Amino acid sequence: MKNIIFKLFFTLLFGGFFLFTSCDKEDNDPKEEVNFNSDNSARAAKMDNVAEGTFNIMEQAFVEIEVEGRGMNQLSLFPECTEITVSVQGNSVLVLIDFGDSCTLNNGNVVSGSIILDYGPLVGGTYTVTYIYNDFIFNDNGVSGGGEFLYEIANQNGNPQSTLNESITVSFPNSTITGTRNGLRVSEWVEGVGSGTWLDNVYHVTGNWQTEFTNGFERSGAVTDTLVRKLACRYLVSGVLEVTQDGVTAAIDFGDGTCDNQAIFIFNGEEYPFIMN
Repeated sequence: MKNIIFKLFFTLLFGGFFLFTSCDKEDNDPKEEVNFNSDNSARAAKMDNVAEGTFNIMEQAFVEIEVEGRGMNQLSLFPECTEITVSVQGNSVLVLIDFGDSCTLNNGNVVSGSIILDYGPLVGGTYTVTYIYNDFIFNDNGVSGGGEFLYEIANQNGNPQSTLNESITVSFPNSTITGTRNGLRVSEWVEGVGSGTWLDNVYHVTGNWQTEFTNGFERSGAVTDTLVRKLACRYLVSGVLEVTQDGVTAAIDFGDGTCDNQAIFIFNGEEYPFIMN
């Protein structure tokens, strides 16, 4: 069984950061099992990447507008193809982040459509921000839905922190299957606060989420050791994510803090180093 798990896992690596696979002892056709699991796990990995990437956009836009100061001379995540419109009506602030037909952000992600943020004044050191996607596409994946996040100017550690409740639907290119993701994500900004550039930003991420597809596939994920995200690195650099699929649980260890594409898949106490796609 261990060899089957190992082969299945490496079949899935093309899908993205968070990959998991399992085998069915009663399945007499390993080839059919690989095809089924690889497709679904690849979609689940895309869901994780899309959710993380789109929240990074919203969070950074909010920070550049409200936290670091409107019009401040800073190195922005957003190039000239992004049009950000801020409308203030009384105590309410409405932000339209419009990417047009296609816009390549300064971190390399390609997006189109728009995202709307709506929030009130600072109350008790926090902002409550609602968001909605409008014809939004992230790296060829369609995103709809929305949610809200609570932005704290200073948490108990004295750091800014975002707590996100999300409910999004993602459509994939060349597929009629769509996926929904519901969950809670907490992101603590631990380095680069107030520097005026996104390049030195470092975040600690915790949370849990549930992913479901229209073909009946389900997978859950929970952070068991805080994930570390450096905005200047395209990979998570450390932390452990526990994933459960088809009643089987495994984990992914993202490393020691170095910005590289190395990680370890852990199942039944066995470790399998791999390269993240």
